[in-house]
Amino acid sequence: MTAALEAIGITRRYDQGGLTVEALRGVTLTIGSGDHAAIVGPSGSGKSTLMHILGGLDRPSSGTLRIGGRDVAALKPDELADVRNRTIGFVFQSFHLLARTTALDNVAMPLVYRGLRGAERRRRAREVLELVGLGHRTGHRPSQLSGGEQQRVAIARALVTEPAVLLADEPTGNLDSVRGGEILDLLDDLNRERGVALVIVTHDAEVAGRARRQIHVKDGLVTEAETVA
Repeated sequence: MTAALEAIGITRRYDQGGLTVEALRGVTLTIGSGDHAAIVGPSGSGKSTLMHILGGLDRPSSGTLRIGGRDVAALKPDELADVRNRTIGFVFQSFHLLARTTALDNVAMPLVYRGLRGAERRRRAREVLELVGLGHRTGHRPSQLSGGEQQRVAIARALVTEPAVLLADEPTGNLDSVRGGEILDLLDDLNRERGVALVIVTHDAEVAGRARRQIHVKDGLVTEAETVA
């Protein structure tokens, strides 16, 4: 399996009031193309820090991180931003949509950094909104959409750049069980039918149970990584 993301001996330390906090302590982990993994662990275990490191949103204190085969340590900030934009899509619990912007333009936003013209950005955004079942809501703003619809817009925004990896941090945390189930079904379909590697950070055992791999994080260490039959 080709490695989409590869972490080798990753540590992450923070200074807090003169004290050093070790959020990650030597994590080695590979996410392959088309993988479906859940990163699980209690609050404060380091799982969200790990997701931010894997996604290139934060740099490790030591160790090696490769995104699409490229060593993050060798990249300048603008180069890292470009690799991140082309390789990774992010879905967050709180959606992070622009309140005064339509669903169509929210989804098209990442393509601005590709230098695409407005018409091409909107065409691609419309296609992805169709994919997530929101082709009829392109002109609506977030306040006019349900929570489940807002999360679908966020997923469409993550997919519009055609990433190899989709990182989702508690993607159903703000949704009821019915809407949350719909979002998980959608993510599963994207992984299975489009081959997008899916990594979900969760504390919910039921959500984690849908993944083929469960990666357990405790006290900044990966304590278990198993393939689910």
